Amino acid sequence: MRINIVTLFPTVFDALRLSIPGRAAEAGLVEYRVLDLRDFAERRYQAVDDYPYGGGAGMVLKPEPFFAAVESLAEPPAERPGGTLLLMSARGRRYRHEDAVRLSLESELTVLCGHYKDVDQRVVDGLGVEEISLGDFVVSGGEVAALAIIDSFVRLLPGAISDHESASTDSFYEGMLSPPSYTRPPVFRGMEVPAVLRSGDHARIAAWRQEQAERLTRERRPDMLDDDEGRQ
Repeated sequence: MRINIVTLFPTVFDALRLSIPGRAAEAGLVEYRVLDLRDFAERRYQAVDDYPYGGGAGMVLKPEPFFAAVESLAEPPAERPGGTLLLMSARGRRYRHEDAVRLSLESELTVLCGHYKDVDQRVVDGLGVEEISLGDFVVSGGEVAALAIIDSFVRLLPGAISDHESASTDSFYEGMLSPPSYTRPPVFRGMEVPAVLRSGDHARIAAWRQEQAERLTRERRPDMLDDDEGRQ
């Protein structure tokens, strides 16, 4: 997989050298190409933003640098690169585990990181960009969101995690939150590991974990259960 990233802050993505994203790159499962948006701005001032038409507070990222950056990634140049184009945007559709699975199957995709007040709408319309949001909140820039979603689908690449069962028992993988986890010691400050987990009875353990997953999902994310019912 090749992941192209267009950003005003390239050094943020040094974090992709760490943990699973870093190991996946070392193993040749993924290649990261990080482009500085300012390299594609007008050379005289390297201006990447301007005041919004119609007035209002904040600055808007201009369309020209984004188009130039995306077109430079294409082979041959001046064409759209392969795969999905994503823009991190609070206005976008909320990102879900199903999106991570879908993106993990692509051979190339491009992530555009917004900043300041907004990104010129012509970037979305002209490049056919899919707008994605982490949730109902706003962060300072798209870099934070981009790191999160890249990690979410890179870890699903075959070979990125040595033990596939570790990923398959994560929250959202089976449409529910994961059950609680415990490790040694069996008693810590008066708090005991549930006896069933120390019983060695795998059938009882599996049943307990299923029960706990359903309970936590019902308490904390009932919308997930509603979604499952709607799909049936």
